[in-house]
Amino acid sequence: MKRGKKKRKKREPKPYTGLEALLLFPDHGDYVATLDLMRRFSSAVRYGYKRRLEGEDRKALKKEDGPLCTLFRLNTRYADDALLKAEALLTAQRELGENPRKVVFGGRKLLADLARLKRSNLPLYERKKAEWRERRKGTLYARGDRTKGGNLNLRLVVREGSLFGAPTPQMNLWLRVNLGDRYAWALVKTSHPRLQALLSRVYAHEPYNVELSLREGKVYALFSWEEELPPISLTQEGGVLALDVNADPYHLALAVVNPDGSLRRHLTLSLEEVDRAKNRGAKEISLWRMAHQIVSLAQEEGVAIATERLKHLPKGRRGDGSGRRFRRQAHRFAYRSLLGKVHALARRRGIQSLEVNPQDTSTIGMLKYAPLLSLSKDVAAAYVIGRRALGFKEKIPKPLKALLQDPSFHDRTRRFYEGRIAQLKERHREEKNPYLKRKLRRELAQMKRALATLPSLQGEPGGPAGSTAGRNPQGIHAWRALRVGLFLPLLGQKVPRDLSARKIRATPVTKPILLGSWEGWKGGLDPHPGGGSAATDAHLRVGVGSGG
Repeated sequence: MKRGKKKRKKREPKPYTGLEALLLFPDHGDYVATLDLMRRFSSAVRYGYKRRLEGEDRKALKKEDGPLCTLFRLNTRYADDALLKAEALLTAQRELGENPRKVVFGGRKLLADLARLKRSNLPLYERKKAEWRERRKGTLYARGDRTKGGNLNLRLVVREGSLFGAPTPQMNLWLRVNLGDRYAWALVKTSHPRLQALLSRVYAHEPYNVELSLREGKVYALFSWEEELPPISLTQEGGVLALDVNADPYHLALAVVNPDGSLRRHLTLSLEEVDRAKNRGAKEISLWRMAHQIVSLAQEEGVAIATERLKHLPKGRRGDGSGRRFRRQAHRFAYRSLLGKVHALARRRGIQSLEVNPQDTSTIGMLKYAPLLSLSKDVAAAYVIGRRALGFKEKIPKPLKALLQDPSFHDRTRRFYEGRIAQLKERHREEKNPYLKRKLRRELAQMKRALATLPSLQGEPGGPAGSTAGRNPQGIHAWRALRVGLFLPLLGQKVPRDLSARKIRATPVTKPILLGSWEGWKGGLDPHPGGGSAATDAHLRVGVGSGG
């Protein structure tokens, strides 16, 4: 009898906090020696990565007579830390589903920029090449150790007065770098608010990690340590505060959801202050201020915090056909940075933070809750995120379920997309501008994907998860089918700005669908969605280049 594999218990990531500081070397010889140590350590990381990828034993690699110590002239602690960095990168590549054999040390994007600039722009090429070398050669890392009084190889020392004739600094904090045969000294220059917390660890001989990096010829040190967090006091049992970040307009939609799934309150917060920040530091301050405001609201309401879980947001590049306006909005979109700060701050205040699958949250919010509760699409999406975090499933409303089973709606919607595809193909053939041609090609691919979604309008709608059953294959979602069947053919927009009840009452075209039934169309004088070439032409003019 075969025994099943024992599942390993997933480790919770340790919460760390820290600060970054500039290192000033009074002695130029210490600076040069430190750069040489960073170069050898970086080479050891690459060497260790390849050997661990080949399956060599870690203990054999880091021994005093092993290859890392002998080839790169490192002590055993440096060698062990180099292997730790290598294994962290190897684990990250496997978790992301990437091929670990195709890792580019120094950055794949920077390598591609070097290849592109090699023969076109010599000054910029030299600058990028210097950055490439610094990324590959400018790393040094040492883990903290409580038994060694903090950090043995990269130790912080508080000194009175100056060193090597250097002027007396405001805070006499120095970093002692173990070079093997001697020590190098560097002044730690920072005014970070966590400096006092770091000093308290130095005086108490508590462990702290140090990582040196080289940028534009200057050496920076990142000090980090494990944070002692309070117990979780606010959980999802009291409800959740759900967040939805939106790029256009740049704002944050918030919805407080009760434990029974009902909406307690909602509001929006503008992020334009973040966009107007003069530099990166000012932007970070604005984001932290916003994070504090969000977490304080959760404390006031006595609820947990729920957000979407997004791994990658494509921001586009010049010449991709997406348009300058879209790329500008995408590059200012600080989604990951803001949510990271919210989750970190919530954990420090004992608030549970949850992440949910973002699939179809906006679509469900627009189709179901925006008309029902008179909400904007962004607040409705935040409401769906909150309900999903509490474990609720979304059932399709009866009018929309009947719509999925109506053959006339399905046939006319199909005709709309087929007519649109034909017109886009014709425009693509006639277009001479390569950038507009690329834009039309992207639009054509979107219409083909939408047409492929329409077969899920047949058969019986599925369960609460939104997938369909019957003759349809698994994985086709009724919510997506409703989205492509309603928005562009009916409203001429891929993502309508407002589908609230007050907006629908002012737009009779949408009322019989979202608040009633498709039957309201059959006795009317207006053409059905997708019916007639004039309607198709009108939607085509509105839809090409519209935001997705």
